[in-house]
Amino acid sequence: MCGIVGAVAQRDVAEILLEGLRRLEYRGYDSAGLAIISPAGELQRVRRLGKVKALRDAIDSNPLKGSSGIAHTRWATHGEPSEKNAHPHVSDYIAIVHNGIIENFEPLKEKLIAKGYQFSSDTDTEVIAHMIHDELRQGGTLFDAVRRVIPQLRGAYGTVIIDRRNPDIMVAARSGSPLVVGLGVGENFIASDQLALLPVTRRFIFLDEGDIAEISHRTVKVVDRTGQTVVRPEIESNAKYDAGDKGEFRHYMQKEIFEQPIAIKNTLEGRLKHGKIDLSELGEQGEQILKQVEHIQIVACGTAYNAGMVARYWFEAMAGIPCDVEIASEFRYRKPASRKNSLFITLSQSGETADTLAALRLSKEIGYISSLAVCNVAASTLVREADMVLLTKAGAEIGVASTKAFTTQLTVLLMLVAKLSQLNNVPVATEQAIAHALQVLPSRIEQVLTFDKAIETLAESFSDKHHALFLGRGDEYPIAMEAALKLKEISYIHAEAYAAGELKHGPLALIDADMPVIVMAPNNELLEKLKSNIEEVRARGGILYVFAEQDAGFVSDDTMKIIALPHIEEITAPIYYTVPTQLLAYHVALIKGTDVDQPRNLAKSVTVE
Repeated sequence: MCGIVGAVAQRDVAEILLEGLRRLEYRGYDSAGLAIISPAGELQRVRRLGKVKALRDAIDSNPLKGSSGIAHTRWATHGEPSEKNAHPHVSDYIAIVHNGIIENFEPLKEKLIAKGYQFSSDTDTEVIAHMIHDELRQGGTLFDAVRRVIPQLRGAYGTVIIDRRNPDIMVAARSGSPLVVGLGVGENFIASDQLALLPVTRRFIFLDEGDIAEISHRTVKVVDRTGQTVVRPEIESNAKYDAGDKGEFRHYMQKEIFEQPIAIKNTLEGRLKHGKIDLSELGEQGEQILKQVEHIQIVACGTAYNAGMVARYWFEAMAGIPCDVEIASEFRYRKPASRKNSLFITLSQSGETADTLAALRLSKEIGYISSLAVCNVAASTLVREADMVLLTKAGAEIGVASTKAFTTQLTVLLMLVAKLSQLNNVPVATEQAIAHALQVLPSRIEQVLTFDKAIETLAESFSDKHHALFLGRGDEYPIAMEAALKLKEISYIHAEAYAAGELKHGPLALIDADMPVIVMAPNNELLEKLKSNIEEVRARGGILYVFAEQDAGFVSDDTMKIIALPHIEEITAPIYYTVPTQLLAYHVALIKGTDVDQPRNLAKSVTVE
């Protein structure tokens, strides 16, 4: 969610910090700020409500010199979005930036007030600054003080602290919220995401849960949660990302929608060979585990949860394996019981989603035979902590509303279905059908992208709408859920999704001429039943927008607008029908004038509860 950048160097760091924040804008935020220690040892702090550009303008008008500093983009938790609540927060000579939530900040704050500390913000973060200042008054180094404070905090945090009296040192602590150290030559950096540091380094150390690090311009010292000095592995990043390059596209989301054919090709590369699925990357041990699987538990959040819901249909119908899907924030706070020989699958674009990570850690305590992460970020915490990994290889996804991450997650999950069907002695025709459907999928999506202009025209009908209903049956029902989520996220239209067979159980009461009803209608065995549901809507004055195959037998009229799409293999229809609904949400958002890439109140990676 929030973004952190820090630097200890032998050159001015203001531009490095600002560029790092710009590269983290996709994460979502409401304010930005930085603190730099001047050559004279002064703590220079600038904060602005709104975009990073406002902060940059302020720095450009009054340039800051200094070789050590920290910066932050804030997504409000405690305290409204405002300049006084923006980070960094200060306690005399201490400055701090912080991602996460300190759950016990209120009693800690009361103790600090009793000691004479005054608070200038409404945040939980300021508590940490004053606690570290108070500990330093008792003696020791900044590193010592942070180590004494950390055990007193409850909650999730990634935090970086500087002391103007010792500008050559930064101290960072990680609990729940990710932090990565960037290694330079005579300079070192820290950030909440390696993308922020790609202009200055390709060498990284990822801090583990509970780590505390002391970073100077030449050295990095790390202690783990037990207090032992540890050496975390150095990783060379091959990430490719230019935060300023949208190419010919107006928005990142638009670019990422149109990247889906190539993203899926990248996902399939090396895994689809001669009509068979090859997941040998899981190794012999992974294959032995998959042979034992009698049940699958999928846990995810948001868009990834919708991908899991689609996969449930596939695992049961094509691999013959029972599958349950649960929202991570619910799974982690009930008392789940694992089934016999159950595989625990987590889905996440970033690999840093707090609830999903907590669910994975819980799964290790309750008897699953193994865990498998489906993720887009190779160096993420989820990837490092799961027993097995299948990367989606979608490339950097910058738009907050997920598009290519969703379709590549589905692609990976479908390959896993094929692998499990193979191991379960399901007739070979099933794997062959999956392989064929995946082989032609990129070209099928290229075809549906040619309907962009037609969907743009269709979107004009939504200009005055405040509500929408999405319908699907079978494995198209989760696609209706994903379509409704996309419309909500970026156009701010209230949207709901229902299994079409549920209309008579309540949703029909909502139908009138002002409630657009969007239907996914592939030509499959449920089509005739879906047509009956459509007639129920028409009989009550509803206006329908139907995405259907050309041979599905629909005809446009005053009450029903048809987008007739080319043929698609039934197996991959959920992935295919996702794309036109992404385009619909995008064009409606343009008409509504919303911030497509950074919709209000949302963040790309939810690293706190």
